[in-house]
Parts: sequence; C-alpha cells; structure tokens
Amino acid sequence: MDAKIGIQQLVKAVRKRLVLNSFLFVFFVSATGVVSYFFLPPIYKASTQMLINTKEYRGEQLNAQDIQTNLQLINTYSVIMKSPVILSQVIDNLHLQTTPDLLAKKIAVTSEQNSQVVNIVVEDRELKNAAAIANMTAEVFQNEISVLMNVDNVTILSPAIDQTYIKPVFPNTPLNIVIAAVLGLMIGIGMTFLLELFDTTVKTEQDIRELIGIPILGFVSPATKHEKKKSFEKR
Repeated sequence: MDAKIGIQQLVKAVRKRLVLNSFLFVFFVSATGVVSYFFLPPIYKASTQMLINTKEYRGEQLNAQDIQTNLQLINTYSVIMKSPVILSQVIDNLHLQTTPDLLAKKIAVTSEQNSQVVNIVVEDRELKNAAAIANMTAEVFQNEISVLMNVDNVTILSPAIDQTYIKPVFPNTPLNIVIAAVLGLMIGIGMTFLLELFDTTVKTEQDIRELIGIPILGFVSPATKHEKKKSFEKR
C-alpha cells in the first residue's frame, strides 16, 4: 500500500476517528484547567518605582554628562538593592522567615530605557507580601544609599499597592487552556496520521492493485435495496 496520505484522506481519517480526537481535545483542556485552577499556586507581582540622581540639583539644569553618569550607576544600584546589606534589614523590618539569598530570588531590579527611573519588582504567592517587600526594599535603599554612595536624592515615585483587583501573573489559565487545546488537536491529528499510515487493511481497488501487483479487470458493485428485494421475491 502507498505510504503517502493525502490531505483529503487525512481529513476523512480525522472524521472517522472523531471520537478519539474529541476525547484528546476535551482531556487536555479539562486537565489543564483543573491543574491551573486547583494545583498551581498563584504568583503575584508588585513593583515600586524610584527616581535616582547622584546629587540634588537646586535650580541647576542637568547636563548630558551628569545624566550619563547617573545611567552608568543604575547597574550598581541594582546590585546594592539585592545585596545582604539592604535585604537583611528588609527581613528584620518585615519579620520574614527567609534569608537574603532566598529573598533576592524574588526581586528583580529593572530600569526604564535611557532614564534614571528604577523599578523594584517582587513576585510572591501573596500580593500583600509582594507589595510590602517592594516598598520596604525601596525605603531601606533610600535610607542606606546616602551612606554607601553619598547619593542624597532618591525619590519614590510610585509605591507598590495591594488591591483586590490585581490578578496573579501566574498561572495564566486562559493562555494555558488555549495551548492545551492546540496541543490536544495536534496530538489527535498526529495519532490519526500514524494509525492511517500503519493501517494495512484493504479498503479500495487501488489497495488491491498494489497488494497483488496485477490490474483489476472489474468489480462487483453493491446491490441496491430494490435489487435485494427483487432477488428475495424470486426465491
């Protein structure tokens, strides 16, 4: 038999195994929904936004060199924010049961492109904890950086908030369900293709021709209901 399967044959095969494909689709979607809703713990994200300068400017305009210097120091600030010097105080002030190393893994420090604005982003299973850690990290950094690097102009632009309307960033249940639906369809079609590819049963005249290697001289058409009735009456 020819190992090639055309599009029309594959469509017919999918229709023939519609129960299998429907089962796989429903199974993947249902399983993903159950796991996402009931088994994956939600992760919330909170962020605090800060503006950092190297010094205060009273009535003076910032020149390009000053801004460039500030931008180059952003990476240094990021390291300091996640250092034990800052995070140890955050842990003590919030009475957290963790270590600076473990807490640092929850914190990401990012900066807006070509700006002196720094974001402290914290992920935690509780939104309240994420917001508290982000705000306390900014507060401790604001107090300590003046001693560590003689920076006396750190302004908190936007503190992290804890509101009920904020949704978790993980798991993304709708996206997971869409991916599961596509995966279920792909697996169903793949299994259908393999079943058809390795199916050695004879179904058509072409299959017979390929199997015995000689041309077919004719074939017997199936009898219609009228012909069957007429044959029965003759008996």
